[in-house]
Amino acid sequence: MNAVENPHAGKGSSVLLDIGGDIGALVIAMPPELDGAEIELRPSGRHEHGHEHGPEHGHEYEHGHGHGHGHAFPHVAVVPRPSPDGELVHSAVFFEVPEGSYELYVRPDGPVRLTVEVSGGVVTEASWPR
Repeated sequence: MNAVENPHAGKGSSVLLDIGGDIGALVIAMPPELDGAEIELRPSGRHEHGHEHGPEHGHEYEHGHGHGHGHAFPHVAVVPRPSPDGELVHSAVFFEVPEGSYELYVRPDGPVRLTVEVSGGVVTEASWPR
């Protein structure tokens, strides 16, 4: 099965989030200097090769994007989006995130810069550390 990329993704357009049950979303306010950077999301305690540390880490989040890079974790670009007051705000938005604890870092293998708890049925908001 071939994955089809959305040609308009990452262009700063509005986003629609489908959440509910144990599925939430994550919106991270980003510094403008990371414009265009790819941010990756992985369950806490996991390595980039997908194995866990410890016996109890909950569900598996092996959501690939079909990029052919061998990464099992989702990643999104940092893009400027218009805020309700018309100001451009850089952000990274993750859709359909299963409830749990996650680590975020700049791809391909930057250090973990942020850890968040995502709850089902809500949009979790966080700010990238400067």
